[in-house]
Amino acid sequence: MVSPGILLIDDNVIRAQQVETILKFLEYGVTAVGSGECQGVLQEIDDYAAVFVGAASEKQASLLRIVSDKAAELPIFLLVEKDSQPVSSAIQQMVTQILEWPTVYSVLAGLLSDLPQLRALPRKGSQHKGLAGRSKAIQKTRELIDQVAKSDATVLILGESGTGKEVIAQALHRASLRKDKPFVPVNCGAIPGELLESELFGHEKGAFTGALTTRQGRFELAEGGTLFLDEIGDMPMPMQVKLLRVLQERTFERVGSNKTIQCDVRIIAATHRQLEQEIQEKRFREDLFYRLNVFPIEVPPLRERAEDIPYLVHDLVKRMEASNRGSVRLTRNAIALLMQHRWPGNVRELSNLIERLAIIYPDAVVDASDLPEKFQGYPIPEDTSLDWTEAEPTSDNEGAVDEEAPARSVAPIAVGKSIQLPEQGIDLKEYLTDLENELIRQALEECNGVVAHAAKLLNMRRTTLVEKLRKVDAA
Repeated sequence: MVSPGILLIDDNVIRAQQVETILKFLEYGVTAVGSGECQGVLQEIDDYAAVFVGAASEKQASLLRIVSDKAAELPIFLLVEKDSQPVSSAIQQMVTQILEWPTVYSVLAGLLSDLPQLRALPRKGSQHKGLAGRSKAIQKTRELIDQVAKSDATVLILGESGTGKEVIAQALHRASLRKDKPFVPVNCGAIPGELLESELFGHEKGAFTGALTTRQGRFELAEGGTLFLDEIGDMPMPMQVKLLRVLQERTFERVGSNKTIQCDVRIIAATHRQLEQEIQEKRFREDLFYRLNVFPIEVPPLRERAEDIPYLVHDLVKRMEASNRGSVRLTRNAIALLMQHRWPGNVRELSNLIERLAIIYPDAVVDASDLPEKFQGYPIPEDTSLDWTEAEPTSDNEGAVDEEAPARSVAPIAVGKSIQLPEQGIDLKEYLTDLENELIRQALEECNGVVAHAAKLLNMRRTTLVEKLRKVDAA
């Protein structure tokens, strides 16, 4: 079932773009249409939880009447320009609230948070953030996360190094009832065995040399939330015994103290090791394994889900841009080479490559020939027309279209020897119009007539493409 979103109906292109941008910044799903397109969209009004309407004064009443008839149960917000003519009482009765535009962030955010219909909306992508892709393997992983997230069951995440086990642990926490409490990660393989007990359970002042003050451990810091024990397979045997006791009794003592502390913590563990083999070789306790392995989630290596690489590249670039670490774009041929690589370092290796490319080619387009030498031995497939314009489906929003789907690299139209100016000259405006219409036709054909997808292919707003199509039809 598709999650409900916000329907925006406005003929004022600039205002519509502003409203859409802010609503998406607030992480609400938005569908923006003009008044001429709203009839078809209103037939599927159950897909929405609120309607924003902006219209010229002469269209206001008729448009609102149509909307209120179709969306009688939904909140309707009328967008009006500041210092505009007062709204009539008849129109006021048809809307939930009148919102002057431009407005301020606090007013809009407060208005949305006051509505239970919108408060209940799942924020787009927040729950499965970082789990980019459309492969069956990653969809299965999302399903498992959704199944176990609401319970307090212990989860064991298994997978090779670099597959993103901590990303899955964070997704589990965000989807759980403990999401407002701390998420505390501990890398059991990075902390010396003699210090791990103090790290997990804390210590009292003077408990050992160097213990100058009392210190809380990770269990106390994670109280009410989630404790993520990464690389649990590297935990020394003596600590495994103590952890087993905590899992069984939900109590522990700080180092140097005999005071028992109760804990309410959800445990998520992860390892790249084969724990059954570790048990056979007497390096991991069998009873601890069964205590941890209540709900296992196996993370597939990147080589088994190569079709996710375009989405992962897009996601990694967006994260770099958000943290001001640069940006880069990859052509289809470059992506096609990446999809043939074995990726022994998995997503971590891919992330390092994208960051390196952003440093070497800042804000530039990287083609196949620009990739490191180890990628040059792969052949470039003849058909690289992969459909990367749709967002990865989530468990509760199958096949949704995301405005931030992986951008197609725009190949420049060749100019020079391939185009010759006729001796008699040309009507440049007519020539460019014909060229534009032909490219639009090709885009629509490639996207099976889906205007939203064709607009992405042409790197323009959907409403702009709709307007151009109207002009073509009217000509």
